[in-house]
Order: sequence, then structure tokens, then C-alpha cells
Amino acid sequence: MDLASVHRVHVRVEGIVQGVGFRPFVYALATGYDLAGFVGNDTAGVFVEAEGDAARLAAFVADLSRRAPTLAQVERLTTEAVPPTGRPGFVIVTSVTGAGREALISPDTATCADCLAEMSAPTDRRHGYPFTNCTNCGPRFTIVEDVPYDRRTTTMAEFALCSDCAAEYADPGDRRFHAEPVCCPACGPGLRFVDAAGDPLSGDPLGTAVRWLRDGLIVAVKGLGGYHLATRADHDRTVSTLRARKHREEKPFALMAADLRAARTLVDVAPAAEPVLTGVRRPVVLLPRRADAPVAASVAPGNRELGVMLPYTPLHHLLLARLGMPIVLTSGNVSDEPIAHRDGDARRRLARIADGFLTHDRRIHVRTDDSVVRVFRGRELPVRRSRGYVPAPLTLPWRFDRPVLACGAELKNTFCVAKGRRAFVSHHIGDLENYETLRAFTDGIAHFTRLFDVRPEIVAHDLHPEYLSTKYALQREDVELLGVQHHHAHIASCLADNADPGPVIGVAFDGLGYGPDGTLWGGELLAADLTGFERVGHLGAVPMPGGAAAVHEPWRMAAAYLDEIYGDAVPDLPVLLRHERHWPAVVGLARTGTNSPRTSSAGRLFDAVSAILGLHDRVTYEGQAAIALEQRADPDERGGYRVEAAGPVPLRDAGRGLVRCVVDDLLAKVDPSRIAARFHHGLADAVVRAAGAVRESTGLATVALSGGVFQNVLLLERVVGGLEQAGFRVLVHSRVPPNDGGISLGQAVVAAARAVPDG
Repeated sequence: MDLASVHRVHVRVEGIVQGVGFRPFVYALATGYDLAGFVGNDTAGVFVEAEGDAARLAAFVADLSRRAPTLAQVERLTTEAVPPTGRPGFVIVTSVTGAGREALISPDTATCADCLAEMSAPTDRRHGYPFTNCTNCGPRFTIVEDVPYDRRTTTMAEFALCSDCAAEYADPGDRRFHAEPVCCPACGPGLRFVDAAGDPLSGDPLGTAVRWLRDGLIVAVKGLGGYHLATRADHDRTVSTLRARKHREEKPFALMAADLRAARTLVDVAPAAEPVLTGVRRPVVLLPRRADAPVAASVAPGNRELGVMLPYTPLHHLLLARLGMPIVLTSGNVSDEPIAHRDGDARRRLARIADGFLTHDRRIHVRTDDSVVRVFRGRELPVRRSRGYVPAPLTLPWRFDRPVLACGAELKNTFCVAKGRRAFVSHHIGDLENYETLRAFTDGIAHFTRLFDVRPEIVAHDLHPEYLSTKYALQREDVELLGVQHHHAHIASCLADNADPGPVIGVAFDGLGYGPDGTLWGGELLAADLTGFERVGHLGAVPMPGGAAAVHEPWRMAAAYLDEIYGDAVPDLPVLLRHERHWPAVVGLARTGTNSPRTSSAGRLFDAVSAILGLHDRVTYEGQAAIALEQRADPDERGGYRVEAAGPVPLRDAGRGLVRCVVDDLLAKVDPSRIAARFHHGLADAVVRAAGAVRESTGLATVALSGGVFQNVLLLERVVGGLEQAGFRVLVHSRVPPNDGGISLGQAVVAAARAVPDG
């Protein structure tokens, strides 16, 4: 060979390039271009050396990102010329371990069409096998224990490959070439069915599960990131039994349908929702319920929407196909606990809920709940970002010069670790209210910091001193601590979601957040960027009679608002008559301030209106009263209440003004559904006018919307539309939730913006 005409290049590929078939892709590409060299994994990603003539090398390098596998995300590709060696052939070399880990791990992805075809073919050796996967699909994050991503660093290391699977794994022309979870019935995990006592039942485990579900029993099913509780969706008695055993009184259950056609019998699937429902991430998608949906009323009481997902594992596909009907598929836990993912723990915690267990012997290393999304203006609006999305990072246009750990909030907790230009927001942890959830939080931080080699120098946290996430942060040693105000973190999260550093007018509407003035904020207008904020407007503060009791009993917020507006002349409204016995005592708490912290919360305003309209006096889960108000609103109502939003403090008088309008219409016998719609429209219009007032004083013309209240798409649509009509540029969430699940990202980017690099 004339080495003078031969060139060699070293290529570094960074991004999600491990566990997605990138090495076999590179191998096939290189051999197709008749290049020599090698490809391998290391702790930074994928490394390649390729040798050949200059034109073929250039085309090869261009195709590395242009033709990358479906699940790959190439973030950065760098090349360096190196001396040619003249050695023939192209090979996949052994992965390299070491320090300085930069490799990314793919999220778990739904079973691909090729694997489904094999499972359906009677002559295929994987016919009906519930753990079929390949380089294009299957478990990833939930089975990974360490990097680089190789079989030996996953829970599949416990299953030695049979000769057939080993041949596929070693064959460059096979779809399972270097697919780390590859397996088959001869060498892979197997199903079992056990009763509530843990005793195995003979016969086909899948057939037993199908029979039990048809008979109206509850079956715990081990999935990718933990156990689910399944039962048929059309039997009210069965679903009610599940509610009673799980201690989940009214919060809607998720459903799983066999395919898109089956999903369409349950919900209306708009064109923009279809790719979300059928894509590789397979979240639960909240969609309008069909009037004739074959679903028990107790699945989603009083809700116009149903949360529907399609099967994302071979086991789910097999189960739904044989059952022939949709099922309830909800997290395997007692209410407020984290999802069970270890077999012994699942049997201990779920034995009093499930009648039997459809389980298997592939360990789950990281528990991961199902993700939940809504679709807004053709884009995803995350409600819970978890399975299918995590641990894919958010790559940002600014750097984290010092590694950051952000501990998130108390409810809907996530944490975030960040370095370089990447922020890794964790899977959904849940509400940090018990030991099990707190342990999931601390274990998750340990796993992420090890997996992505983040040694935090800065630990960011909420200002609320009683949040368990804050207490955890304050116990960390040898780090710089940084408190970030809750609503500033919300707006910073929206800025990061949109790769925009600000400044903006931030509208942060949520339940509660600790304000630096000692009150509880939640209906905020901020002039903000990543480094700081100024509070330029807010809803007027009202008392929360009984403190936390007012969160669980929205009628107390109704009493507070009505007393502030009418004093002793409150009209004889139904909410007053329903609580006549306790009304004076609750109003007394509000007036004296005894155990009645003042709050500007938009969430508590929604609670008050919901109770006044008779929707919810008490709630069994966070946000229930506000959700009911959105669900009750008449979609055909176009009118809205006109209340003052400007003045010396924009928005200050809007809450009381809206409540007064609600009362006037209720006394005039206007239908509550029309009142609910008018309230939404009135609040949205007040926000638009308030933003206009802030623009006049600051010159800011971009508005960022964040906080859990903006999961309400009725309010969100009216606010966004009004702002755009008024000439504003509007930022909304599409990659992380607007609720407290996005707080950790906001804390992280604020910490990065405020940090001064060492040296």
C-alpha cells in the first residue's frame, strides 16, 4: 500500500452514542466505504480511527452525524489527523474504562417494529418472548449500573449469552451486533406468576395474568422502571377496589391500550398528539375522553380527559394483545410512596393491594415512573418527565464552569446535576414526605453523580428551611451552598428550557413558594434573568386559615377571600351554608393571623373559586380543586371577567376582583361551567394587561410562563394568545415541566450564572 496517498483520522463522537447501536453503525459505515481502523466506547463517548483515501474519509465523517442511528443524539464531533498505519480491516475494540466520564446513557425506549415482528412470527426463536430487544430498542437507563455502557455494567450481566445470541452479538451484519441487553428464551430473563403470598403458580405466567385480569382481579406487573398495578378498565367495582387498597381516593389512573386504534376508542387523538403517543418515549398522554369510552367512571372521576399510553415493552404488547381490552396501569405503590422496583420490596408493599404478581428475574437498577405529558400548540408540555426521557441531558448555550447539584423542591421533586454545557435533570422522585422517597432522592443523587462524573462544587437549594431537599443540601460538606428563591427558579427553568438567558417578564403561578419577605408567594410577576429578579407585581396576599389545612380544605380559602371582600356581609352562598358551623372560627383565624400565613398564591385562588362553585371543599391530592375548575369550564364560553390588573402593583387586586365577579354570577344563577370559563379568561386577561404595565416601566417584551398553574391548558392558551396579540414574545415549557419537577433545572442555571470560576 502506498501510504503517501492514504490518510487516517481520529474521531471523537459525544452525545447519546452508547447503547443505541452506534458502534455497529460505525462498523457498517466504515466497511461500506472500504476504510480500515477501529471503533470503541470509552468514558467520554465513542472513539473512532479510520484510514483510507481523503474523499471516502470525508464522506464517512459527514455520515457519522447525518446517518446516525435513530436513538443516537450526536452533540459534538471532532476530528484530528493522525499518521496512517497500513493495517487492514475495521474492528470494534474493547471498551476503555478510566476517569473523566463524559459518556451519556440512552433513556429506555419502546420496542421497535422489527422486534415486534419477530415476536409475532411463529417460526422465530423469539416468538412470544417478553424480553426481546435490539440495538434500536429496549431497556437502557433502568438497567445501567456504570459506564461505559457494556453488558458487564448492566443488570443483564447476570445472563450469559447462549451460542445463538452470542453469534448475533458478534455479527456485524446483525441488528443485535453489540446490543448489550440481547437475549432469548434460552439465555435471558423469564416470567413467573406468584400469588400475593409469593407462592409460584404453575402454568403459563402470561396466560394466568390474562385470566386473572379478565376475572376482575388486580395484578402487579413488573415493567421497565418498577412495578405497576393492573386491572381491567371497564369494571367500576374492580377499579374502586384498587382505589381502596391503594389509598388513592380520586386521583385519575393511567390507562394502557394495545395500539393506536384501541386508544382512539378511549380518547380523541389530535394529529399533534399521535407522534407523542406512538413515539419511542411512550409517555402517558392526557387527551380528551370520548363520551362512549369503555372505561369505568372511577378511573378518572369528574375528568374530561384520560391519561393513555401504548405498550412500550414486549411484555406489555403480549399482555394487551391477549387480553383484548384496555387496562388501568398505575404505579405500584401505596399513595405518596415511591414506585416499588425491587422484587422483595414489591411483594412486601404490594401484597395487600395485588392479588398476584406477573414478575421476572431481570433486576431493575433505577426505579423510573412513567412520564406524563399534555400537548399544547403541537408541542409536548411535560407534566412528569421520567421514563423515556431521562437521563438525556439538556444541552444549554452557556457553561457550568463549576459542577452543580441542584436539590429541587419538596413536591414533585427532581434533582439536577450539571457540568460543562449539560444539565441532567433526574427522573421523577415524588413528594419528599417519607423515608422511602427521601432515600430514593439520596440514592438517585449518588447514582447520577457517579454515572456522569459530577463532583458538585456548588449545591443549590430552595429557600424554604423545612423542605427536606433544603435540609439535605445544608448537610453537605465541602461545597458552596446557594439558596434560590422558588419562583425565580421557576422562571429560570423556563429560560433554560428555551435556551434564553433573559431578561424577561416572568409570570410564576403555582401553589406555594417561600418568599424572601416571609410570606408565601405563588402569583408572581418578576423582571428576571438567570442571575436575579425583581418582584414587579403579584396577586394580593390573603390569609391561609389553618395553614396547611387550607391546602387540603379549599373551602377555607373561599372563606378567607370572601371575608376580605365582604367582611361580615358575606352573601348566603352554598359554601357558607355547607360550613356554617365552622365558618366563624376559620374567619377568626384569618382575621387574627393565628396559624394563617398570608399568600399571594394563584393555586389558592383557584382553590377558593372551586369551593365557591361547589366543586371541591376538600381534596385528596395536590391540585385537585384547580384541575376540577379547569375541567368544569364551558369550552364554548367566550366571555371573561374584567378586573383591574395595573395600578401601583400590577395584579394585586385581580384575585379579589375575580372572586367578586364569580359570586355575582353565582347569585344571578349563571351556570357554574360558564362561571369557571369566565374566571379563567378573566385571570388570563388580567395577566396580559399586567404584563403590558410592566413592559411600559421596564421595556421588556418577552414573557416566560412557569409554575404548576400553567399546566392548565385553558389558562395557558388564553394567556399566550393574549400576550402574542399584545406584541409579546412568549416562552413556555416543552422539555421540563412547568411544575416543581422543573425547579431543579432552574436552581442549577441560576447557580451557574451566579458562580465565579475559580482562579
